[in-house]
Amino acid sequence: MQTRYVRFAALGDSTTYGIGDPVPGGPGTAWRGWARLLADAMGTAYDVSFCNLAVSGATARCVRERQLDEALAHRPDLASLVVGINDTMRSTWDPARLHEDLMTTAGALHDGGALLLTARFHDHARVFGVPSVLGRPLMARIEVVNEVYDLVHATYGGLRVDLAACPEVLDRTFWSVDRLHPSELGHRLFARRFAELLGGEGLAFEPPSAAPAGGLDPSWRRNVAWMLTEGAPWMGRRARDLGPWAVRAAWAEAH
Repeated sequence: MQTRYVRFAALGDSTTYGIGDPVPGGPGTAWRGWARLLADAMGTAYDVSFCNLAVSGATARCVRERQLDEALAHRPDLASLVVGINDTMRSTWDPARLHEDLMTTAGALHDGGALLLTARFHDHARVFGVPSVLGRPLMARIEVVNEVYDLVHATYGGLRVDLAACPEVLDRTFWSVDRLHPSELGHRLFARRFAELLGGEGLAFEPPSAAPAGGLDPSWRRNVAWMLTEGAPWMGRRARDLGPWAVRAAWAEAH
């Protein structure tokens, strides 16, 4: 029986948008993702109003400038804020601006009455399989992002999932073909972790199943097509953007 009306706004980048968890949709493929999985599971026990404002490629500044106002207009009881990895992969990396954007966004959501859902990020270089000479500088940036989320949590509270503490993160099956986005299993893991935390806050419902369901079966043809049309071009743009930084980082590491 539905006993409460819950408003849930999801803000962030491609992970929250749902890339890596394809489902049938319209004439082709749509994306579901952890936030939708969580909202659907919550909807078995509550009346849920869910809006996913996440955009693929979004940075913390994009979330603040293009997603925050619409999220606040939704008057959310829950608001997820999972963004920052795209910031680390750009030549425009600016820790001070990242701090300002995340704290401003988190503060506005908290002041609007939302319980924040955030994350601490794992070592992406270990999942990518990049050489340690490049992995360590990347992880140093990710740790800066994590430090800001630590401050967000200390200041505004809420619930957070520490991905580095999830052993499944290093399991290849929990990642899509590009190793950047979670697979359906990865999205389900993230949703289940948040469901468990929400249960501790009195929002009790059956967590999303850990087993695949409702999505498209794995297909090497679809994976290849996605890598050719989306994955490879993205990697090319990042390589051109971060090439000089990567060379400098490797040189400094070697000397």
